Amino acid sequence: MKEVLIIIPAYNEEKNINKVLDKLEEPEIKEIADILVMNDASSDNTNWIVKQRNHAVVTHIFNLGYGSALQLGYKYAIRRNYKYVIQMDADGQHDVCNILNIYKALKTKYNDSYPDIVLGSRYLKDSSPYKTSFLKELAYSIFRTFIKMSTGRTIMDPTTGLQGLSWRAVLYYSKYGNFDERYPDANMITGMILKGYNVVEIPAVMHSREFGKSMHSGLKPIWYMCHMTLSLIAVVVRQHKEKRRMERYKKHEQ
Repeated sequence: MKEVLIIIPAYNEEKNINKVLDKLEEPEIKEIADILVMNDASSDNTNWIVKQRNHAVVTHIFNLGYGSALQLGYKYAIRRNYKYVIQMDADGQHDVCNILNIYKALKTKYNDSYPDIVLGSRYLKDSSPYKTSFLKELAYSIFRTFIKMSTGRTIMDPTTGLQGLSWRAVLYYSKYGNFDERYPDANMITGMILKGYNVVEIPAVMHSREFGKSMHSGLKPIWYMCHMTLSLIAVVVRQHKEKRRMERYKKHEQ
């Protein structure tokens, strides 16, 4: 039984997925990890390409969104007793060289405990150069500031989809109501830090997409920024309410 499950959400990625799988099938990664592609109702040949290469694939009948694809992957990982999950995109933006670095980080103690979440960051000192549009950089700046104000932590890449998760974090995310079905980004990171999970950020190598459209293309970043800001506020309010409820419960028990 391998320790790691690599989850790859995919939507119409027939032009990119082969290159990603080629690199994931190299011996050093194949030795430690299985691959699960979450095909979110692609209308192209994404599903058949993955099946022909004998990797596990789950296909949604309807397009349910990025978050729903990931959460079903988490349920799959829990049922099959994987110790770690590493999630990455199918479009080739996340270099496969990051997989072993994230795996190593998951098995390394930070602040006397092993990480629950390892974030692969585009914006740390040792990260590879990465170009970002003005709108996206504005959104990231807002999210960084909000996370800093609400948790005291500085997270340079709060929307990274390249993440490694411990069994503990995967179990929490797999449960109903614990994961954003559309945009699980800065909101989830904020909530997990506030809940006491150990979140670590490491440098990553990332590339620009070669084919297809990003889910944040065009004017979508404007909608995304508004949605995520409201979601961040909701996460903090909900966490503070839960904290007060627990404090009242402990006083009542005493």
